[in-house]
Amino acid sequence: MKDLDLITIGRSSVDLYGAQVGGRLEDMGSFEKYIGGSPTNMAAGTARLGLKSALITRVGDEHMGRYIREQLVAEGVNVEGVKTDPERLTALVLLGIRDEEQFPLIFYRSDCADMALCEDDIDEGLITRARCVTATGTHLSNPQTEAAVLKALRLARENGARTALDIDYRPNLWGLSGHGDGENRFIESERVTKKLQSTLNHFDLIVGTEEEFHIAGGSTDTIQALRNVRAVSGATLVCKRGPMGAAAFQGAIPDSLDDGESGPGFPIEVFNVLGAGDGFMSGLLKGWLTDQDWPTALTYANACGAFAVSRHGCAPAYPSWEELQFFLERGVVRKDLRNDAELEQIHWATNRKGDWPVMRVFAFDHRGQLEDMADAAGVSHEHIPYFKELCLAAALQVQAGEPGHGILCDRRLGRDALYKAVGQGLWIGRPTEVPGSRPLRIEDVGADFGGLGEWPLEHVVKCLCFAHPDDDDALWADHIDTVHRLFTAARRNRLEFLLEVIPSKAGPVDDDTTPTVIQRFYDAGVFPDWWKLEPFKTDAAWDKACEAINKNDPNTRGIVVLGLDAPQAELEASFALAAKQPLVKGFAVGRTIFGDAARAWLKGEMTDDAAVAMMAERYQALCHTWDKAREA
Repeated sequence: MKDLDLITIGRSSVDLYGAQVGGRLEDMGSFEKYIGGSPTNMAAGTARLGLKSALITRVGDEHMGRYIREQLVAEGVNVEGVKTDPERLTALVLLGIRDEEQFPLIFYRSDCADMALCEDDIDEGLITRARCVTATGTHLSNPQTEAAVLKALRLARENGARTALDIDYRPNLWGLSGHGDGENRFIESERVTKKLQSTLNHFDLIVGTEEEFHIAGGSTDTIQALRNVRAVSGATLVCKRGPMGAAAFQGAIPDSLDDGESGPGFPIEVFNVLGAGDGFMSGLLKGWLTDQDWPTALTYANACGAFAVSRHGCAPAYPSWEELQFFLERGVVRKDLRNDAELEQIHWATNRKGDWPVMRVFAFDHRGQLEDMADAAGVSHEHIPYFKELCLAAALQVQAGEPGHGILCDRRLGRDALYKAVGQGLWIGRPTEVPGSRPLRIEDVGADFGGLGEWPLEHVVKCLCFAHPDDDDALWADHIDTVHRLFTAARRNRLEFLLEVIPSKAGPVDDDTTPTVIQRFYDAGVFPDWWKLEPFKTDAAWDKACEAINKNDPNTRGIVVLGLDAPQAELEASFALAAKQPLVKGFAVGRTIFGDAARAWLKGEMTDDAAVAMMAERYQALCHTWDKAREA
């Protein structure tokens, strides 16, 4: 059974991209971390386009190796062929963006894990499940890795699969130049040409730039190089021509590259050429493996390459299938695609990691309320952080490793609970607002919200705004300015954003109140990943709120309904109403769960274990209540 469209094989690394653009690599002050290596990029890129892809490589038994594996899983890539090497480190690449023509990079690949790939790593069972195996040139540079690649290609052909090669020529990875010459894309070498030509007969599709065909064909005349490749291979040859697009040749090579089959190019600003070829290959494979004609496949490829050169990073720049379709239908609005707000919203929303179809959130991000409880009990506020650790213990007890659970916890009083929550499989939201502030004020992230740069990427930025349609123009301007700046900072730091609105605390409400507030924020360019809304009392109010969200952002994560310290019976009624709406994913409730336990524990009338047990019981009961409401 061929349940995989594609297996890529070869390099896998962690790319550390200089965050400062226009400077020397020597001067970089910070780096963004992404997965890298051509086969790894292509596996992620094709998965984003809807293909079922897998990767064969090796990673180290350390943090970077686990990072690659986890990111691939998040992208939807099959990792059965990703072997963990107990002796070698995962490869690293340091990269910078100097200008449109200079992109310095250093490969840290001395005895790296992926270059230890061997024939024993090639699982025949995995290969037989794939419709295509795609290799890249670097792993033909070493006898051991070459043997692994050739075994995979042989098994693919024996089982009726297609085969493809991205020449991916990096001279210094063939030992032709020094460590500081990673940017160099072409050095003539008879040895490399001979090695490549000995393998070209194994492929149905061969892809490269003009320079890459120069090395594969042994000539710096592109037409002659293509004819030399054709002499040893019947593959379709696709020659990439930069801003001029690409040309495909299925038979004899004509006298001009212009006579090949082609797809339209896209007039965009070149920001970063690194990884563009892997984006191009992802789009090309999408077209080829879905049996599109070559002009269509090349259109996909050119568009994916255009996305890559216009954004920071390699794999993170590649589009989703929804994004690609939107772009091809709408066209280029501005040449710097990374600054096209409509396109970037679709890019962000359709490439988010993880899936949260159910949200059962224990909210203990309360600060003022717990401080009031401590004051009433006559104890120091220093007790509160430990109580929040008890809240986390209750949440984890209920979660028991199952998906669909989360917490809301602040850093000011819940720092240690936040530290312990990371990596536990919980959805984690963190508040940013000064409790109860109206006008809205932001707490603990700096005047320019630069403090968000210190947040773990799995944390969700939560903001509560007491906005009401009747607020005057000055107050609305303040709402919009603060929320928009926070939203923008969250996106800049690759953090999801949850916006909570509670109009009932600021004025009278009816069925149109919250939808009006929602629309005001969308009109201002704020696109929350999540909405947190108070429970409504009518189906009409829910219908209107969900309609307002869906029409502005069909890719939103969804809504969680809050509790407002309501008693159990009232919550059950509000859950029953909210659960009718597919957009409502669950609840975020706090004081109904922790209120009684907090008061008793702070007074010294309840032990730690008893407090955890009480909160776990109430949290579990709410989870059951929500699940039953959703089933109904």
